[in-house]
Amino acid sequence: MKFGLLSAVAVGAALLAAPASAQGVKIGILNDQSGVYSDYGGAGSVEAARMAIEDFGGEVLGQKIELVTADHQNKPDLATAIARRWYDVEGVDMITELTTSSVALAVQELTNEKKKINIVVGAATSRLTGDACTPYGFHWAFDTHALAVGTGGALVKAGGDTWFFLTADYAFGYSLEKDTSDIVKANGGKVLGSVRIPLNSSDFSSFLLQAQSSKAKVVGLANAGLDTTNSIKQASEFGIVAGGQKLAGLLMTLAEVHGLGLQAAQGLVLTEGYYWDLNDRSRKFGERYFKRVGRMPSMIQAGTYSATLSYLKAVKAAGTKDSAAVAKKLKELPVDDDFAQGKVQENGRMVHDMYLFEVKKPSESKKPWDYYKLLATVPGHEAFPTAKESGCPLTK
Repeated sequence: MKFGLLSAVAVGAALLAAPASAQGVKIGILNDQSGVYSDYGGAGSVEAARMAIEDFGGEVLGQKIELVTADHQNKPDLATAIARRWYDVEGVDMITELTTSSVALAVQELTNEKKKINIVVGAATSRLTGDACTPYGFHWAFDTHALAVGTGGALVKAGGDTWFFLTADYAFGYSLEKDTSDIVKANGGKVLGSVRIPLNSSDFSSFLLQAQSSKAKVVGLANAGLDTTNSIKQASEFGIVAGGQKLAGLLMTLAEVHGLGLQAAQGLVLTEGYYWDLNDRSRKFGERYFKRVGRMPSMIQAGTYSATLSYLKAVKAAGTKDSAAVAKKLKELPVDDDFAQGKVQENGRMVHDMYLFEVKKPSESKKPWDYYKLLATVPGHEAFPTAKESGCPLTK
């Protein structure tokens, strides 16, 4: 009798100590929900993940799919603390979105240690599937290499052969400047200089004066979110474009263009992996999202939908949520959804077409959110390096 009672107590304690997701599949959205990148992904990415879970049916392998979310405030130490708690205590199986490259790199390292899965959508550095790749890490919507090929390559070929960079002073900015510089030089252009700018700066005047005095034909904005919109607004005040220089928004999404307005953003050339008005499929998704959120989705938000849906498809195909089995299926299954059609490489890079757009003039826009005209489609094999070319140790 005593043995039976102790056994019951032990079983009860074990159940209480078991991770919360032991009886279900749990997905975490970890991103910036209150800062410089909150429009870029933010709460909109959380809603996109909810749409994916609903479209999948709300359960997988007979288990309920749960969604948790947190604001990492663009701080790698805070992000890793949240991710560690999610993995160790709350039983989260996969973390996605992960805006901010420094955050994504830190969480990917922890995820590898815990043998869980992360799918980065909002961060840009190509290192995630390069030297920092892991067996459980994936990169979904875009990266700095694809942005450089699209925007950098197009502008050099159009005569913008001298560049000066305004670069965000962390991993993302360095990676975007390097990848774009490599493309500029490979196409016969020159980089005349660069300046590094702290995240969430409010005053770009001294940096813009340096760009202006360089007389570079193109001022490359290797930043994102509110930093990009603020630098573009202040560049207008300094007469950068009026003086003959061209601004290149190296990472701009629909969210930043909307924030600027067409009057300020017109003529900007940018590269995205998704636009709501690109085709019938993207329009259908965009309209569904708009009804829920009141605005059209950005590339990051649509990409989060795709990453979440692809993970669930891989769990179903694997017949288990074991990370190694699911990672294998993610690399085997084609991606075919409302965001993109593509394939995942051995290094975790999801390869799909990218699109070069020009922002319309106000007179060219025929309806709300009608912001882009398509200049070119960049095939996936041109936008992204092969797994072997990426420098990922997994491929050697």
